[in-house]
Amino acid sequence: MNTEDGETVVRFQNVGLRYGLGPEILQDISFTLERGSFHFLVGESGAGKSSLLKLIYLAMKPSRGLISLFGSDIATTSRRHLPALRRRVGVVFQEFRLLNHLSAFDNVALPLRVAGTRESEIEKHVVELLSWVGLKDHLNARPPTLSGGQQQRVSIARAVIARPKLLLADEPTGNIDDALGYRLMHLFEELNKLGTTIVIATHNNHLVKRMGHQCLNLDSGYLSMLPPDQASARMPQLPDNGETTTNESSEQPDLEKFL
Repeated sequence: MNTEDGETVVRFQNVGLRYGLGPEILQDISFTLERGSFHFLVGESGAGKSSLLKLIYLAMKPSRGLISLFGSDIATTSRRHLPALRRRVGVVFQEFRLLNHLSAFDNVALPLRVAGTRESEIEKHVVELLSWVGLKDHLNARPPTLSGGQQQRVSIARAVIARPKLLLADEPTGNIDDALGYRLMHLFEELNKLGTTIVIATHNNHLVKRMGHQCLNLDSGYLSMLPPDQASARMPQLPDNGETTTNESSEQPDLEKFL
């Protein structure tokens, strides 16, 4: 299956997941993600959003059911081919997972170096992207010296720098203010326009309603597809602090400059 021609990037068929001998926390999950689609993943805390993302990026195996990624059936794909599939996926982890012994620059540069990109290209793209997310003065800082919001931006930059075919983000705006959160969301949307499939897990009902993308809703272990208005109405209503009225049209990044 050739996902470059607009076909299915992710397919779940009757997938279930349980930890140990406990009850299933995900039940009969079936959905497809087409190339270039953009979805929010919503649901109450403990609904299984992070577990679903882990299944998608192959950090976990399902208890039952079939998962395919980029047209490859994960159950029958040899272990030596799995790393190549994972390299096509960018992940923004809720806990960041930055390498503390590396600078912000080197953390973001890591996917490009693994891919064999020339160092001159790496320096240009990494500096530009970190500058765009507001970290120009922190290129050489190591993660322990950065705030939670700064570490989150480094994690986001690392996930998008190599223009992955699939981007998964677990609460990517959870440690930053609304104005910067919307700025970063436009980074994701620009990446999406270049063909990347996007899935963002979030509790931010304002974000879901304003961005207007289809939602994957987890409820009691089952998944349904909901329009953004219906999904945001089911979410806890977060206070609107009035910081979402910035002029976004002049702030959208040109990802072609980074890559």
